[in-house]
Amino acid sequence: MKKTILITGATGMIGSLVLLNALNSKDIGKVISISREKSHVHHPKLKEVIRKNFSNFNSIKKHFKNIDLAYYCIGVYTGKVPSKLFRKITVDYLDSFAHTLKEESPKATFCLMSAGGADRSEKSKIMFTRDKGAAENILLKYKFPKTYILRPNYIYPSIKRKEPHLGYVLLRILYPLFKPFNSSWTITSAGLAKAFFKIGLKRGSKKVYENKEIRKYLEN
Repeated sequence: MKKTILITGATGMIGSLVLLNALNSKDIGKVISISREKSHVHHPKLKEVIRKNFSNFNSIKKHFKNIDLAYYCIGVYTGKVPSKLFRKITVDYLDSFAHTLKEESPKATFCLMSAGGADRSEKSKIMFTRDKGAAENILLKYKFPKTYILRPNYIYPSIKRKEPHLGYVLLRILYPLFKPFNSSWTITSAGLAKAFFKIGLKRGSKKVYENKEIRKYLEN
């Protein structure tokens, strides 16, 4: 039976590629995308729901029903927003999304795009790793039947984009030099999206995938 999937963050670097993987998959019958803006992707499988308020999904709960598989791809770069807003986007939005999905589709599989270094102790002095760890803890408390968490490190954009800040500009320039020696630290956005989609659909063998493990999954 073909699956119905729910995706959020489908206009972002990884989410947009996960969306294309889903639309091109013969195993997927319907894709519901909840996003702040239109993806400009047109496909008979795709139902887009435009939503500005990610703190509460009560008014669109019907779109969370009968979901087999959810891909949560919302993220924000460090330094792009104040720390309180970063926490809200990273932790609170996930909590609201997972809560609604658990109520409406308790048997769904949940796939979270986290990040390398996520600290589940939540004691790190680095906001990014602390909040990513808190997000993972929030998700795990809902005890979905299957939960998959991916922790990529540096993601090389397969499609050229405007980099969020100078650090990413430099990493993109240097990527060809360190690519052969740092397979455990890097992955392309296309490779990451493919692995993310595949792990959720085919049911991976573990809950958490570090960067090196994500890359190995592409070889299977």
